[in-house]
Amino acid sequence: MAARGHVQDPNDRRLRPIYDYLDNGNNKMAIQQADKLLKKHKDLHCAKVLKAIGLQRTGKQDEAYAVAQEVAALEPTDDNSLQALTILYREMHRPELVTKLYEAAVKKVPNSEEYHSHLFMAYARVGEYKKMQQAGMALYKIVPKNPYYFWSVMSLIMQSISAQDENLSKTMFLPLAERMVEKMVKEDKIEAEAEVELYYMILERLEKYKEALDVVRGKLGEKLTSELQSRENKCMAMYKKLCRWPECNALSRRLLLKNSDDWQFYITYFDSVFQLIDESWTPPPEEEHSLEGEVHYSIEQAVKFIEERITEESKNSRPLRGPYLAKLELIRRLRYRGCNDEYKLGDPEELMFQYFKKFGEKPCCFTDLKVFVDLLPSNQYPKFISQLLEVIPLSATAESEIALPASIKALQQHLCVVQLSRLLGIYHTMDKRQKLSVVREFMLRYRHGLEFGKSCLKTELQFSDYYCLLAVHLLLDLWLEGEETAVWQCLTLLEEGLSHSPSNAQFKLLLIRIYCRLGAFEPVAELYASLDAKHIQHDTIGYLLTRYAESLGHYAAASQSCNFALRFFHSNQKDTSEHIIQAYKYGAFEKIPEFIAFRNRLNSSLHFAQVRTERMLLDLLLEANISTSLEESIKSMSLSPEEDDIPWKDLRDNRDLTVLFNWDPKGRDISEEHRKLSLEEETMWLRIRSLTLRLVSGLPTLSHTIQPKNSEKTAENGVSSKIDTIRSLLQQLEAAVDSGKKFLEQKIQYPVLGPPPTRMAGFFSNGSCQCQTSLFYLVSVIYELDTNGLEDSAEIQERIGNSFKSLVERLTDLFNKCKGDLIEVRDGTLKTHPNLLENLVFFVETISIALWVSSYCDGVLRPFKSNLQKKKKKKKESSVAMPPVFTHFLDYVNELQTLTSNVIDHIKGLEIILTALKLEELSLKDTLLLQEEKKFTKTVQEKVQSSYHHSVQEIGELLKKRLDTIKKLKI
Repeated sequence: MAARGHVQDPNDRRLRPIYDYLDNGNNKMAIQQADKLLKKHKDLHCAKVLKAIGLQRTGKQDEAYAVAQEVAALEPTDDNSLQALTILYREMHRPELVTKLYEAAVKKVPNSEEYHSHLFMAYARVGEYKKMQQAGMALYKIVPKNPYYFWSVMSLIMQSISAQDENLSKTMFLPLAERMVEKMVKEDKIEAEAEVELYYMILERLEKYKEALDVVRGKLGEKLTSELQSRENKCMAMYKKLCRWPECNALSRRLLLKNSDDWQFYITYFDSVFQLIDESWTPPPEEEHSLEGEVHYSIEQAVKFIEERITEESKNSRPLRGPYLAKLELIRRLRYRGCNDEYKLGDPEELMFQYFKKFGEKPCCFTDLKVFVDLLPSNQYPKFISQLLEVIPLSATAESEIALPASIKALQQHLCVVQLSRLLGIYHTMDKRQKLSVVREFMLRYRHGLEFGKSCLKTELQFSDYYCLLAVHLLLDLWLEGEETAVWQCLTLLEEGLSHSPSNAQFKLLLIRIYCRLGAFEPVAELYASLDAKHIQHDTIGYLLTRYAESLGHYAAASQSCNFALRFFHSNQKDTSEHIIQAYKYGAFEKIPEFIAFRNRLNSSLHFAQVRTERMLLDLLLEANISTSLEESIKSMSLSPEEDDIPWKDLRDNRDLTVLFNWDPKGRDISEEHRKLSLEEETMWLRIRSLTLRLVSGLPTLSHTIQPKNSEKTAENGVSSKIDTIRSLLQQLEAAVDSGKKFLEQKIQYPVLGPPPTRMAGFFSNGSCQCQTSLFYLVSVIYELDTNGLEDSAEIQERIGNSFKSLVERLTDLFNKCKGDLIEVRDGTLKTHPNLLENLVFFVETISIALWVSSYCDGVLRPFKSNLQKKKKKKKESSVAMPPVFTHFLDYVNELQTLTSNVIDHIKGLEIILTALKLEELSLKDTLLLQEEKKFTKTVQEKVQSSYHHSVQEIGELLKKRLDTIKKLKI
């Protein structure tokens, strides 16, 4: 902002100190300096705007807005004021105000290229495509430059993309855009590659593939040079759309002759060969095969072509993987089609063996072969693995009974075989003793491999890290089979691995998953921070953090993790607008629809909706009726029970569920079915949470002074419609709960490293769900009492009394499900009970809702009581009978107080037990632990113990605050 041109202007000199203060973050001084300047120069608009920026940055948004609007009303045309106002409106997240600013400026200075272009960009920020089109053409008329003309064309395409009616898009916007470009083509005014790209994009969207192909193959296509093979790729796409398989085949064949390692063209080559075989295509007798040259249309030609590529490749100094993998791909396709010609290519097992000999030391060898292992018969797996092991140069040493690699190359080869063994299910068939022996062998190999990485930087991974990961995967298998100590060994090995390879994201991600499964969130926050997740990763892997933070009682960390995610989602809106503007400036038109699709995908992200909902519930839990009233909290969040801003139909699951490496065979791996079920479960849980939040936000709307029944004003003051909203939401909640229960009846088990299950099962089984719904039903009954009055409402009062009793019973049951040791030592093994912790968190949430409902009840009963006391004084009677509802309510509040005190005492007891737990006396009953592993085991156990201690403390603190609220509820 400080970089200002034309310093000659005396106003620039006067404004300079204010700019400097703002740039250095000294906003108060900027405001003072602006005030001084405005005393002398009242008409210096820019100083006013800079003052408004200072006010905005010091949190005085309303004042800043008022000052800015004063200047905007004068419709300034000086560059300084306009730029300063643009900055201010952007910080206020009000881009629509910038458009008004430049609309006024353009009217006053109609021939300014700069203002017209600023106006266009202002429209781009708010997505006003029609106005963008008009602004682009206005610019072109003032300054006839091609980019401006094509800005207008692109805006037409954007109108077609955003149009709800596809017919309108194809009959009006796109044909108009096409005619505009054709006019430029006829006048021979096409200058840049971006303009050709735009023409191609229009024709493709109009499904005029033939015309698009002609453009790319013609003179205009010569301009497509910025991307490698851009022209060929576009031709290929059009040939596929037009089903011109001979051209597809000839072009892919020609490109493979140039570069026999380009995998995408092998795929097209095979697709086209088999299409031509299915169509029984034969070349025309006299003419050329196709526009692109010679065509292969039989299996024999394909086999010969691949063999030739391998022969050619063998002459290369640098070996290429493409031709060898293409041979396996062809076998796979022939087998899938039931052809008997695959023998012509050789035995897949032998080919894979040869491939391993050639590329086994490359880390990609495993992922290459992984695709083709299903070509091997399962009874050949052990023989195939033995065959691979025989060619690895391993040598036995005096210190070790197993043969170890003497070089990095041999280590990589051995690692590849070990990964293939896991993939082929060889380790899954072993018994416990064999698995433990393999774990020990892997750890020996891991530590031996560290020798090769002594010179590695901290940011580099150790060559042998995968041994440690594979050992952990084997231990996780044992844990799932009921071996309790295995999980502690997993953590021990991973912590050891992380100490040698501090940048290994896989170690961190696995530690995060396992600690969360054990109920220890404290170490997770630090591990996630060290992953240094960037940008989109807050959406793809953020669920690892936000799923567990609150449910394990780490409220402060939960707040922080929600903030991380929300900051990203909110900044996405602003960032994407800037990306779109840059794309217009530099003519990257094909990227603009991609940016907009990206923004929409993030706006309808499942994780975004979850984090938003959980964050608001968490804020209410921590603050409502503690530091601020429930009504104020809800107002500050702009929450309304009627509004539902979650795009249920468009929700997108952007989670990366394969972020953890996995070598499991197909049947044990995460499947498409798991993803679908997980999304269904997450959506159901989100619906329950969202409805709970909306029901809570409806409580303050009911507590108005209500006219007695039969009064005509009841409907006017809107409260009767508010209770209808609450009742409707309650019905929706019941329906969502029923759907959730039906879903859980399927008893779905996700893979251990698959998607984490939601909190829904615990919510139903511990009774929180029944408690919370009963509380919302109670609201409805209290509302009835409020509208009917105390007289003739004996039946309603009795219902309220019964509700109070059953609520206390349910809350007591919920507390009973929280009892028990969080960490226990059994037969020298540590066992954690994270479900007890989750139950405690649900108890705190349910008791908070109970208190918010009680506050509403208190607000209804207080006026009744004061009215009764007034009557009592008038009549001077000592014994006006008190309606039973008051006694019921007082008993209920007393019982809530007693129950909460008991829970706080229970939590104090848990704290004492956790502090007294002497973990160092624990010896994990496993002779496998080496001395160096023992220190990591101790660290792991201390982390878990400290995390539980922290959770219990935070839950206890919050409950104490809630207890203080209960004590104020005496009518």
